[in-house]
Amino acid sequence: MEKNNILKNYSGLLWLLAGITVGSIVGLIFGKSVESIKPLGDIFLNLLFTAVVPLVFFAVSSAIANIDRSKKLGRLLTVMVLVFLATILISAVLTLVATWIFPIHQQLGNATIPLEPEKIQSFGEQMTQLLTVGEFFEIGSRKNMLALIIFSVLVGFSTLYAEKEGDGFKKFLVSGNEVMKKLIILIMKLGPIGLGAYFAYQVGVFGPQLFGTYAKALGLYYGVGAFYFIVFFTLYAFVAGGFKAIKVFWKNNIVPSLTSIGTCSSIATIPANLEGTTKMGVPAYITNVTIPLGSTLHKDGSSISSIIKIAVVFAIFGKDLVHVDTIILALGITVLVSIVEGGIPNGGYIGELLMISAYQLPPEALPPAMIIGTLVDPMATLLNATGDNVAAMLIARFTEGKNWMESKDLSS
Repeated sequence: MEKNNILKNYSGLLWLLAGITVGSIVGLIFGKSVESIKPLGDIFLNLLFTAVVPLVFFAVSSAIANIDRSKKLGRLLTVMVLVFLATILISAVLTLVATWIFPIHQQLGNATIPLEPEKIQSFGEQMTQLLTVGEFFEIGSRKNMLALIIFSVLVGFSTLYAEKEGDGFKKFLVSGNEVMKKLIILIMKLGPIGLGAYFAYQVGVFGPQLFGTYAKALGLYYGVGAFYFIVFFTLYAFVAGGFKAIKVFWKNNIVPSLTSIGTCSSIATIPANLEGTTKMGVPAYITNVTIPLGSTLHKDGSSISSIIKIAVVFAIFGKDLVHVDTIILALGITVLVSIVEGGIPNGGYIGELLMISAYQLPPEALPPAMIIGTLVDPMATLLNATGDNVAAMLIARFTEGKNWMESKDLSS
């Protein structure tokens, strides 16, 4: 029975892998003549591009509009946000360093896709264009994803502070969010065909050497992910409560880890995380807020994959991930990806669209990023889900003091 459940949970991933595999074989056999099936991939991407704008708006606005203001959780929320941001940025910087030590671009040689010449803009003009739009209808363009997210956040807070007068609009946002979730699930059923067609096109046009890029990217991700999971989670636990906290964390993180891998879902791991953090001695009021919100807002695994995806796409388009402004933008995108991805089926694709918009890349940059995201999903889920547990311990340390574990019986 459990075996069937695991197969069911991973069925989407397996179908995508099957589509990618078939597409690769077709590309190898037919070469450049496979360009004729590229429209199948274009149709899939166009549907995704069309659905992404309302999806992001409803998901972000409804999440903020439904924040519980009845409890005095100001300090807890402040500490929680700081811990989430710190761990996300640490994982991102670690991955950036790894991409410099093991550069992915070496696998591509001269087989890069040329970019159109970029229009030179001042920093102020770039920020204005990235963060805002001049007309309301422009907020509906996928090229203005960051502006859309900022607008959605403002709408969410406006609904929250409208209180009773905003209840009707809040219900509309929640309902719209559920409808858009179902829409994205329907569109992703075409994923195996769409990604398969695009992968066939890539392999046929750019040759088998493309596999070297994906292989190295996957090796880099799983290597960095395993290192972060073992070393940095242990370090975080030590900061939270010394060697005692390390022992307690790993003892009670086994079930959540297995659950996250078996379900491939941070949301599905919430019950195991709640039980695990309770056994770790984290106070109930911290656990009950941190774990549910963390499943949506705290994604260390997604942070690592975001940097890997950017590095791969940059390699394909012959760009360097070394300039200060490029790195700062990558870190900013990574933080947003970790927030936007939570609670949305296939939410990682939203982050990929944001990356394309921010770096002004063509639509052809999306399939490679989607493929990387698909292949690293198991490790990403493990880091995303169980990272909430060690984050809860850190939050307890900074809200309850350094002796927070002494009042708990952690022997069981």
